[in-house]
Amino acid sequence: MTSDVQAIARASARLGFWAAVGCVVAFLVFTGAFVGLLWVRPLYLWTDLAGYVVFVARYPTPLPDLARLAMLGFGPLFVVLLNSIYDSAAPARKSLARLSLCFGLGFAVLTGAHYFIQLTAVRVSVAQGVVAGLDQVIQANPYSAVSAMNMLGWTLFLGLASLCAAPVFAGGALAKTIRIALVANGLICLAGGVGYLTQNTVLVFVTMNPGMGGAILVATVALAVYFRRLAAASRVPAG
Repeated sequence: MTSDVQAIARASARLGFWAAVGCVVAFLVFTGAFVGLLWVRPLYLWTDLAGYVVFVARYPTPLPDLARLAMLGFGPLFVVLLNSIYDSAAPARKSLARLSLCFGLGFAVLTGAHYFIQLTAVRVSVAQGVVAGLDQVIQANPYSAVSAMNMLGWTLFLGLASLCAAPVFAGGALAKTIRIALVANGLICLAGGVGYLTQNTVLVFVTMNPGMGGAILVATVALAVYFRRLAAASRVPAG
């Protein structure tokens, strides 16, 4: 390995490591905010826009916006992580890694647009009492147009990105852990999409919360270890 190629590999591995760590932190912040909400206010189930506005006014808390901010950051971090996976992939598996990166970009755009809308247009409109028409862009309405866009990202695009990235990893126990976690996440996300299409609330909750969250945490923690080792290996001079 030439010094230039070695430096590029090391830089990509470092990016992959920090992106994986960032993904873990984002999901831990999201999980903490979600659990915190269960302590500070009752569970909200959508009825109509007027009821939601009254609920928010009665139980003010920054936790929902903190969770959305964490997930807004997760999308770009996940793309950086997939880029490092592509860089590290064996030549025979680069095509799948490239597909994973493309699906990951779709995921980041769809979910990022959703969370940005919630943090800006929806938050400001509700605060100012200008709520006409918000029922189709508000996250609290699980079947609003923007919520459907968000679910498309989390189910189809994240699921396909995970399934395409999984075969990149082959070999020892760490690679096997990453591969299994990614396959599990892909199947869980796609199952969540089926649940959303069929209006199966229980299936959506189980897959898109503990199911997907657990699989993503296992995968990203393992990927942080993987890229840490890869960065260390790239510092070893070629014999």
